[in-house]
Amino acid sequence: MKIVVLVKQVFDKDSNINVSGDGVLTNREDLTLSTNESDAYALEEALQIKEKNGGEVIVVSVGNDSVLTVIKDGLAKGADRGLHVKIDNEESLDALDLAKLIHASIKDENIDMVLSGLQSDDKGNGQTGILLAELMNLSHASLVMGTEIQDDNSIRVKRELEGGWFQWTDLSLPTSLTIQSGINKPRYSSLRGIMMMKKKPIDVKSAEDLGFTALQKSKVMKMYIPEKTKETVYIEGSVNEIVDQLMDKFANEIKIF
Repeated sequence: MKIVVLVKQVFDKDSNINVSGDGVLTNREDLTLSTNESDAYALEEALQIKEKNGGEVIVVSVGNDSVLTVIKDGLAKGADRGLHVKIDNEESLDALDLAKLIHASIKDENIDMVLSGLQSDDKGNGQTGILLAELMNLSHASLVMGTEIQDDNSIRVKRELEGGWFQWTDLSLPTSLTIQSGINKPRYSSLRGIMMMKKKPIDVKSAEDLGFTALQKSKVMKMYIPEKTKETVYIEGSVNEIVDQLMDKFANEIKIF
């Protein structure tokens, strides 16, 4: 069983992000970087599948040299090898370009599964795993909250639906699964794991090596901190007048009728 786990490096949630009036991040160098939360759950699920069924776990991350930190963290937790897809402008890639770049880097691996977090904490597109399934002709399930390997050709997954409902689905292998946070409890790196990590290989493939050219069908126009606005409206008059005003606001402003 060969499992690829996509791991993204993002700004830590507790970072104090400063955005200028013209939409530029002014303190990028001061921000703490960490592993994307749902990707940590995807890695843990891959490691548990490997421990039950055997195989190999490959941690893949796209970006500049700083992403080696999250790759090494995955190796210290138990992944077998890493793949650094080196590109300096990862933030400028849209979801489709990112999926195409990852596809180019792993298409020769003969993989059984691709696991990724449901969405990233920064852009939150939630598209990479789905697009990768299409590009690689894999079966796919999103919002995965449980996995059971049936045999060498199939897997059963538990998907989270709306309203507290869940659905079990059988998928053929190979497959691409996007993992929901809370599926498991991610492990910490042990001292032994950290020492073993130093001996594990990390392959590097640049965008140029892969013959990749970004088409960039979409781009970020501006970043800004959402403005918090609050307005209290007092409705006065007789009971009938108040009811009429409420009905008007519900129908024309809030549009719930």
